[in-house]
Amino acid sequence: MNSFGNIKDIKIDDLATWKDKIFLTFDLDWAIDPVIEETLDILEGHDLSATIFVTHETKLLDRMRKNPNIELGIHPNFNFLLEGDFRYGKTYEEVILYYKDIVPEAVSLRSHSMTNNSRISNSLDKLGISYNCNYFIPYNAVKKIKPFIFWSSDLIIVPYIWEDDINLLYNDNQPIRNVLKDDSLAVFDFHPIHIFLNSDSMKRYESSKADFTNIDKLASYVNTKNRGIKDKFLDLINFCVNK
Repeated sequence: MNSFGNIKDIKIDDLATWKDKIFLTFDLDWAIDPVIEETLDILEGHDLSATIFVTHETKLLDRMRKNPNIELGIHPNFNFLLEGDFRYGKTYEEVILYYKDIVPEAVSLRSHSMTNNSRISNSLDKLGISYNCNYFIPYNAVKKIKPFIFWSSDLIIVPYIWEDDINLLYNDNQPIRNVLKDDSLAVFDFHPIHIFLNSDSMKRYESSKADFTNIDKLASYVNTKNRGIKDKFLDLINFCVNK
């Protein structure tokens, strides 16, 4: 059986901390609480470890912190800074610290839109971040993937191999279990909104955006006919638990 792990427990020199493990990660992306709750219910119902990259304050952070299987990381949004909007800070360090104020215990990070460069990576270690999860390498691009050390610090780079919205854009409908490879790092990235909607296309997601804050209206967009992201999420869980 594949076991599930937290990003914070990965050690470069200890293969047992990542080999043959599944790392479920989630970008909250400012989802409302009822949307997030559906994902938490699944994780708790299956007693799964997961790393959740936080974008905002929510009362559900208390629920997550009480679950020893859940690691909280941060999901900083640098897009506003790049456009001259300083709502989260005037520098990339200030933006990171804005999110660290929400999750002081965070040691892992994935940026919104995967925004990353060498300056940001160089600053993470001194800001208390030990794991950078910004590197997306599709599972079918290389034979094996493993974590590695950033070249100018002790920062650990943890690439991920699968992301729900990218899966939709690729129109990749093969069984999600085919993504898994022996001896290769297996980090998956899901979004609670795609699990809630059971998104079967980005068109469904885009059409629902106007109602993101209204759970009753949002429910009308849920896919019940086609195999979607929630189905793939559950397929992955069931395959790994029953293997």
